[in-house]
Amino acid sequence: MSRTYWAAGAAVVVAALFAVGATVATANGGGGDDGSGSSSRAPGLYSADAGFARDMAVHHQQAVEMSFIVRDRTQDEAVRSLAYDIANTQANQRGMLLGWLDLWGLPKVVADEPPMSWMGSGGDGHGTSGQGMSGQDMAGHDMGGHDMGGATTKPGALMPGMATKEEMDRLRTAQGRDAEVLYLQLMTDHHKGGVAMAQGCATQCATPAERKLAEGMVAAQRSELTLMADMLKQRGAAPRA
Repeated sequence: MSRTYWAAGAAVVVAALFAVGATVATANGGGGDDGSGSSSRAPGLYSADAGFARDMAVHHQQAVEMSFIVRDRTQDEAVRSLAYDIANTQANQRGMLLGWLDLWGLPKVVADEPPMSWMGSGGDGHGTSGQGMSGQDMAGHDMGGHDMGGATTKPGALMPGMATKEEMDRLRTAQGRDAEVLYLQLMTDHHKGGVAMAQGCATQCATPAERKLAEGMVAAQRSELTLMADMLKQRGAAPRA
């Protein structure tokens, strides 16, 4: 248990270092050409870069909320420590994503953009028109209920892995072991969705610093998935199917 937790903690530190480096690189113009042909122009409104930043900021916000909830519902130090790490890391990353949108002069919310519209689109992510990178209208890309690399958007949830309002209400009323198990199951689903989204950005985003951040998210959340599976097993439970 302690060895697995140390590994997950190390992955969180690595992700945080990616985050700091990515912020500095972007602020210093490091989002420009890195030798791979990436453009230094700001991403377009419907680019993968901007879409990932908007969607992952929302995705992270729920993880932070769930983590603060469970810290008040249990006295188990392992779960409370994990919740603190997740809340701290994802709050910092969320701030970076929103900061990038400000740097790019792009809105944090686009009314006609369904969640996950940027997934599966092509192009270099630096277009400036009101169309997606594939040239299609974003309003036609409703990803609700779609399977994204094994992470499915549940009915009543906004994006892959996100909890529904009913699940959040259950977490707020659970206590002790019940709260621990539910949190670990919900966060397992949440991380699976987050990994699928981050892998999408690592493949499609044109900004090198943002791709590095996404790669760091994948590494950290995969490590935490292993840890949470172990923690659930110790409590006589398992991740949900």
